[in-house]
Amino acid sequence: MHVLRLCSVFEPIAAPADAGTGLDARTARFDPIGGMQNHTAALTRCLDEQGHRQTVLTSRLAGPRRSDRQGLGALVHRTGARTRRARQLWALAAVPRALRRTGTPVDVVHAHQGEDLATLLLGRLAARRHRCPLVVTVHCSVGHTLTAHSLHARVVRAVGGSIERRTLRRADAVVVLTARTAAALREDGVPADRISTIPSGFEPAVFERVPAGGRRDRPRIGYVGRLAAQKRADLLVSAFGAMQQEADLLVVGDGPERERVHRLVRTSPAADRITTTGFVEHSAVPGVLASLDLLVLPSAYEEMGSVLVEAMVAGLPVVASDVGGIPEVVVHGETGLLVPPGDVPALTAALDRLVADPALRSRLAEGARERSRHYSWPHLATRVADVYRRVRSGEPALPVAA
Repeated sequence: MHVLRLCSVFEPIAAPADAGTGLDARTARFDPIGGMQNHTAALTRCLDEQGHRQTVLTSRLAGPRRSDRQGLGALVHRTGARTRRARQLWALAAVPRALRRTGTPVDVVHAHQGEDLATLLLGRLAARRHRCPLVVTVHCSVGHTLTAHSLHARVVRAVGGSIERRTLRRADAVVVLTARTAAALREDGVPADRISTIPSGFEPAVFERVPAGGRRDRPRIGYVGRLAAQKRADLLVSAFGAMQQEADLLVVGDGPERERVHRLVRTSPAADRITTTGFVEHSAVPGVLASLDLLVLPSAYEEMGSVLVEAMVAGLPVVASDVGGIPEVVVHGETGLLVPPGDVPALTAALDRLVADPALRSRLAEGARERSRHYSWPHLATRVADVYRRVRSGEPALPVAA
């Protein structure tokens, strides 16, 4: 089938080999790569391997406007303005291409919704133009997951919540990452038989042939992700500085909170045991995870946290905030430890507990590896394709448990 996929963010363009980095460094700083970028790219690759034709419209962010072929049947168009403040303008620039009719009719429009609500409006417009079903994947529900700490977040939640509810009620199928969001959308009036729960996953090929971590004098705690207000990496730096047990901390990532986090690192009483690396490509993440003894995700809000799945594949116990959909991924006491969001003393205590107890780390690691088997992207992509087939045939989407 031919799927028109709309997503505000996508995997970045690789830089020339002589640039000294695997991608455009400006792009990494402009929009640090996170779970949604990895999700949309991994799904594109898997659907391409299954033989589906895809036209992907996404924002160019700090990169150039361009079109690239991926695999055998995927064409990725990057468009929009290079601006931090009005990123939703990418959808306005994408309208002509989204509405264009080509020799191969569009069978399904699939919109990926993060905090960028313009994608939903573009999806509704495109589905009407092509007279085909609309599928929406909710990566972050602005009505139920987004925490409104800033003026921008409050505006997005107030205005976006209404757009989200109206669009999801009209969509032919809605894919959510967690059962928690599925329940919330049912309460919003989205018919249960249109909702499927299909989480983010990991690409097995990315985790093949990853070298084992070397021997270390002290356990190594790690953070891998965007340095953004949502992720609260600053809390991890504060908690690490208050630990009683000795460990090392590795902070991997870049983003708008970079200077603040790095300043906290420099002034930490444990600064000599903290390493920051900046952004690393997603293909390098398995190697980073292999060098850790446990991963921390202290988010203020989170739909799911796809890095948690990759940590489980790597056999890492996790300490994470008990917020959003995280408890559906991290089972407290079985695959990791959950702490209240924003509670630095609780986070410190959890880190001390795991560092001091190698047997507990080992037991949680084994539970994490076992649970990770359910999150393979090729399997998850097949479930997404099944949703496409059902909406094309007019069948109910059928709720699917993660």
